[in-house]
Amino acid sequence: MGSPDTHTTDLPEPVTPQGRDGLRALLARPGEAVIALDFDGTLAPIVADPEQARAHPDAVPALTALAPKVAAVAVITGRPAEVAVRHGGFADVPGLEHLVVLGHYGAERWDAATGKVTAPDLHPGVAAVRAALPGLLAGLEGVRTEDKGHAVAVHTRRAADPQAAFDALRTPLGDLAVRHGLIVEPGRMVLELRPPGMDKGVALERFVRETGARVVLYAGDDLGDLPAYGAVDTLRAGGTPGLLVCSGSDEVTELRERADVVADGPEGVVALLRTLADHLS
Repeated sequence: MGSPDTHTTDLPEPVTPQGRDGLRALLARPGEAVIALDFDGTLAPIVADPEQARAHPDAVPALTALAPKVAAVAVITGRPAEVAVRHGGFADVPGLEHLVVLGHYGAERWDAATGKVTAPDLHPGVAAVRAALPGLLAGLEGVRTEDKGHAVAVHTRRAADPQAAFDALRTPLGDLAVRHGLIVEPGRMVLELRPPGMDKGVALERFVRETGARVVLYAGDDLGDLPAYGAVDTLRAGGTPGLLVCSGSDEVTELRERADVVADGPEGVVALLRTLADHLS
């Protein structure tokens, strides 16, 4: 690898001192850096039907250009790992031989090196809420469920008033989750009932420790990414530089307010990844 290009005029300027430190460290020491990314809304545009979501067409080429120049790349998603791999087109891609996909907020893991998924046993509460949801959601036009195997998601994006349906369901779904030992993870017009004990922050910190990385970039778009933002803040407080990227949207403002860099949705995130790869040539 040649010397990194530290002239950053075509890279976005981070708005915080910590973010500027993180970008400088990433450009100076890419071989010590972990690049971690959410999937839906970050690498893949949000669509009405989650089964139709696919990675931005330039996502895999950008990751392929960047991955050989950094310590590790991971996708951390609430989806099952195998689904994210399939929808992302990540399998058997030259240049992504060491990609890791952490599904179900890190409870599952797919390694490109083996092509295998490792996963925990099913939580019994998931089957219980799966059976209860049809009755609870009866008569709610446009509200649909998504069976994620280790979790169940309730989507309101197709309802006549998606936000009103989302707000109306938060309490009853929260009560249902508590009765069966689960938690509710809110997102962009979705409420996911899943087992406790794992989130994207825990997953990111474990992956950083595993790889021995000394620089981290995390990009996300939704409320489920806030724990990963918190993990980067913790790492920065301990001396590990980090860069927080928000895949911007009008639906969620919390990440935008905490981010060092705001990209224009998945297209902007992919462009940022490609520009980073170009600077590390």
